[in-house]
Amino acid sequence: METRLLLDGLIMWVCFIPIVTVHEWAHAWVAVKCGDDLPQRQGRVTLNPQAHICPIGTIAFPLLAVLLGASGSGLGAFIIGWGRPVQVNPHNFRSWRRDDILVSMAGPAMNIILAFGCLLILRIFIGFDNDTFQEMMFRIALLSLFLCFFNLLPIPPLDGSHVMKHAVQMKEETYMRIAQFGFIILIITIQIPFIQQILHACTIGTIGTMAAILGLGR
Repeated sequence: METRLLLDGLIMWVCFIPIVTVHEWAHAWVAVKCGDDLPQRQGRVTLNPQAHICPIGTIAFPLLAVLLGASGSGLGAFIIGWGRPVQVNPHNFRSWRRDDILVSMAGPAMNIILAFGCLLILRIFIGFDNDTFQEMMFRIALLSLFLCFFNLLPIPPLDGSHVMKHAVQMKEETYMRIAQFGFIILIITIQIPFIQQILHACTIGTIGTMAAILGLGR
């Protein structure tokens, strides 16, 4: 087992926790603003990571992927992570279609805000001799952007699937039938080189643009 790969994977996992937290918080906060009090009653409108961590998706699966990657196994590439999904009651929305899209896009939008915030912090403290802190900020920004574009894939239960559902006016029954196989479809999709290239290009292109705006050279 490669110690360096193990340490690198564990650092990425630590970065994953705050990203999941703000992503799910954003879903919950916007849902409440759209008239649904269910996330509020379930204690999801909080930045406490404990409210948003899924034991399997946030801890077990990501750590398993880290261990497999450090041991040289390619199986780690087939494992994805996720936070505890925010439950909403769409019947409480003021406008079902509009608010469903707003709630769904709140998570990816927060990923972008978080990434820019981390780079801004990095820019402010650029003169300080703390390579570990700077590397952590950059990694959170990079991973946050990747998860943003990953979540925009139009595959249930990812956030982008809600936009796709309304764009093509898909019936809810059809959407739920597809969602039953969503996890399998997602695992297969992210192994396609073209999809990987798109996610990589969007992530690197966006973080490069942000860095240029803030005057960061890397």
